[in-house]
Amino acid sequence: MKKKFLTLFTLLGCIAVMAQSEPPKPPSKSERLKHVTEKINKEIHLTAAQKTKLEAAYSEFFDGMEKLRSKEGKPTAPPPPPPPANREAAEKLSAARDAKIKTVLNETQFRKYVAMEKSLRPPGPGNKEGKPLPPSAPKQ
Repeated sequence: MKKKFLTLFTLLGCIAVMAQSEPPKPPSKSERLKHVTEKINKEIHLTAAQKTKLEAAYSEFFDGMEKLRSKEGKPTAPPPPPPPANREAAEKLSAARDAKIKTVLNETQFRKYVAMEKSLRPPGPGNKEGKPLPPSAPKQ
């Protein structure tokens, strides 16, 4: 009987310790830039000038999205979807980023980029595989 209580106590202790672990921290801006640039460069084969301009466009986009998320006042780990009030602002940031990238890439590169950009989106609530939410999806 003592062994059963000891085993139960140990099991409950392990569960309590596991429940108190922190959520994983989101990647830093530089890590996200590196990931995005490497993935795009792998598919599109950018020149050095294109790579620099693409990094600048994504850097500005990440800064803008971080400002939108911080207005809500919640912690940013993991990156939440933009609040409904900020959804339009997030879409404007995305459109501005894509307009800058369109000036950097040639037509065939931009078509490849548009097809690939959806896979760069982080998974999240309602976006399990990095896919965009359909227009009819309920806003949270």
